[in-house]
Amino acid sequence: MRRAWTALLGAALAGCAANRAEEPAPDRQANPLPAIVSTDTLAVWLRDRSLSLIDVRTDVSTYLKDHLPGAMYLHTETLRASRGGMPTQLLEEASYQELFGRLGVSFERPVVIYSAGETHNIDATFLAWLLAGFGHPQIYVLDGGYFKWLLEHRPVDQRYPRVTATEFPSVRFRPEQASLEEAERAMRTGDALLVDARPPDQFAGEAGAQIRRGHIPGAINHYWQGDLARAGFGHVWKPPALLRAEYAGQGITPDKAIIAYCNSATEASHVYFALRYLLGYPRVKVYVGSWTEWAAREELPVEVGGGGEGGRRN
Repeated sequence: MRRAWTALLGAALAGCAANRAEEPAPDRQANPLPAIVSTDTLAVWLRDRSLSLIDVRTDVSTYLKDHLPGAMYLHTETLRASRGGMPTQLLEEASYQELFGRLGVSFERPVVIYSAGETHNIDATFLAWLLAGFGHPQIYVLDGGYFKWLLEHRPVDQRYPRVTATEFPSVRFRPEQASLEEAERAMRTGDALLVDARPPDQFAGEAGAQIRRGHIPGAINHYWQGDLARAGFGHVWKPPALLRAEYAGQGITPDKAIIAYCNSATEASHVYFALRYLLGYPRVKVYVGSWTEWAAREELPVEVGGGGEGGRRN
């Protein structure tokens, strides 16, 4: 049944091939920024080179059912924890080093990360952002994720890989992140552009699970899924030229310092990935506390309504 269904949908992917962003060069020593990789290229890599392949789909049962050959499983929530009572904060440097070492991650091998593809691409970009914070020189996110791989009838496996732990390099962890103070200053002075990556209804204050609803006053709403194009029932990245035009149309241009936020940094990591890695914007940060932290600080203003300008403040 699944084979017939995937065959029916497979043709839809061909029409979206032009939507894929540019392929990374095989040798990235001159440009160590993370990038996306196509299913075609990854299929060749799995035959010809050693790499660390990480599955970050949100439900471990999907991994147990099947996964890309050689993929290790990692749940995104393993990558963060409460700090001082505030949920979804980053871990300490040593905790990440120990975790990545257990996964066998090495600076000598590329790391390829994939999510489901049709949902939660944000988990893959979040892990890519963390690894980039350590300066890992070869990081890739699979364009289209597991879903696109499956639709193309590529091999999957149920066996678990045999992974030898490594000693992850003892380098400084310096992710491009913004603090609450930086986000507040940006709101007051405009020294950085605040970009809200959440769905429009959450931005407008019509939905959301946080203590208060709305957005940081003056922020621009750029929903992270807007950076993807349909491919069958899944999604792939839009071409860089189209991404650049759409961001510029909102006034999100490379001459500005940009702070991306969402509810807990994962959605913001997707916008960050597009701006910093696919488009080469030089000054982009992720506000890790994001709306979860901002909404809990009753002394901070909240704006509701769409558009990011002229909304009502609470």
